[in-house]
Amino acid sequence: MTAEATPALVEGAAADPGTPGPAAGRGPRARTAAAYLRYVAGKLAGAAVSLLAVLVTSFFLFRLIPGDPVKFMTGGRPVSAEQLAAYRREFGLDLPLWRQFAHYCGKALTGDLGTSYQFRTPVIDKITEALPNTLLLTGTAFVLYTALGIVLGTRSAWRHGRLGDRLNTGLALTLYSVPSFWLGLLLIIVLSVGVGPVPGLFPTGGMESGGKEGFAYAVDVAHHLVLPVVTLVAVEYGQTLLVTRSALLDEMGGDYLTTARAKGLRDDQVRRRHAVPNALLPTVTLVFVNLGRTVAGVILVETVFSWPGLGGLFYQGLSVPDLPLVQGLFFFFASAVIVMNTLADLLYPLLDPRVGR
Repeated sequence: MTAEATPALVEGAAADPGTPGPAAGRGPRARTAAAYLRYVAGKLAGAAVSLLAVLVTSFFLFRLIPGDPVKFMTGGRPVSAEQLAAYRREFGLDLPLWRQFAHYCGKALTGDLGTSYQFRTPVIDKITEALPNTLLLTGTAFVLYTALGIVLGTRSAWRHGRLGDRLNTGLALTLYSVPSFWLGLLLIIVLSVGVGPVPGLFPTGGMESGGKEGFAYAVDVAHHLVLPVVTLVAVEYGQTLLVTRSALLDEMGGDYLTTARAKGLRDDQVRRRHAVPNALLPTVTLVFVNLGRTVAGVILVETVFSWPGLGGLFYQGLSVPDLPLVQGLFFFFASAVIVMNTLADLLYPLLDPRVGR
């Protein structure tokens, strides 16, 4: 056997399909699953680090707020130094800052967010009590502004450059830049208080008028819900519209749409069956991000409309300051955003296999 033949034999042995190699037993599906698991592990680790950073931030940030919570507990009554010291011992405010932080982290990891100074109840109980009201407001607004943004964004992209497209995008950009509290106050002035001879059509605030039950109670709550929901929808739908419009414009030049038209499909069928499903991938991600952001960003709207949810509770805590309450709510709001962002990251590779490989 010549020396020249040796490399050829080695190459032939390496190319032999029967020879087990380092990738033997791992087909495309196994490699894809392993890549996705690594992707999931990375995202979950990032979320855990973010939650830890929020935990640290929530403790130190609100200690910069001016005001002494101990003086609030006295109700403004003159008290002795011994009584003030007793209050500080009761809530652990007499401990060094590092020990307060250690106790806070230890309790938070077990789900204990402390006891509210002003309500004298566990913070987690106050969050649980107010959460359904916030979910009613944000959930209703979320469904409406997501649907409105997708429908109008699709129509604007499909009629790109026409008058309707320019009006839709212009209005969406304008409302998206408007502060939610300013728009809420404007709606209260015009539609609640009334302008001139025009009477107010909606309540100025609150969640119910009281004294109603059954269907009448549901109608009353819906009546109070209108203006806060309109405020959130007006401010938030623009982002969904613009993302949907941009994604669909990118798809409209695809060859597969030309092929679909060549097969005889009508223009609305091409849009509905082919273009829109592919363009909705960025929008699906945005939906999860917006859900967490809406829950966290409802503070101003609930405060303006005196809605008894987490936002109003947060405002009450800031006015004291009620440190355990604002710390717990801040951690809850930030966690909602982080969890929704993580779910969006985990879902996206399932919708677009090119991601996470």
